[in-house]
Amino acid sequence: MKLYGSYTSPFVRHCRIVLLETNCACEFIETDQASSAVQSPTKRVPFLEDGDVFLTDSIAILKYLREKAGQNYLASTNELNQFCMVNTAMDATANLFFLERDGVDLQAYEYTRRQTARIESSLAELNQLPLPETAPYNDVHLRLACYLAWGLFRKRINIDAHENLQKFLAGINHYQPFVDTAPPA
Repeated sequence: MKLYGSYTSPFVRHCRIVLLETNCACEFIETDQASSAVQSPTKRVPFLEDGDVFLTDSIAILKYLREKAGQNYLASTNELNQFCMVNTAMDATANLFFLERDGVDLQAYEYTRRQTARIESSLAELNQLPLPETAPYNDVHLRLACYLAWGLFRKRINIDAHENLQKFLAGINHYQPFVDTAPPA
């Protein structure tokens, strides 16, 4: 099995955590934007190869890895909804990160202002979730932690006003698979 991605991607990090949790043997192949544009039809990371299986989205990869290990993935509709909310915020944050990096003035367009508002309202809602301060963590928690850590690492979000998110992140920062997958300093 081979997982392609970058060490800084929150989508890839979540997959790497699940690989550690499930003890699946997998080769991690660092891949940049140019390579992923050639190797994956979605032109992004992560993507996974396992024999005849080729998956191009982290959600499908996570489901595949959990099922391969005999584990549940997003056991309820409520978990799925929470996971989707994290994904929405993460997608919006990543899109704004890349747009700004390409020189787009994020305040100049209604679309980008709406994305910024979406991020803020999502963070406020996610702050209301009952979040554990210690393991075990489910895939909603892992996705949220990967997003928060990436958003802070890239200076794209601020959680100073979200005490619950701060406590949650402080706790998961001691979870060994999360520590082991942190982006290089």
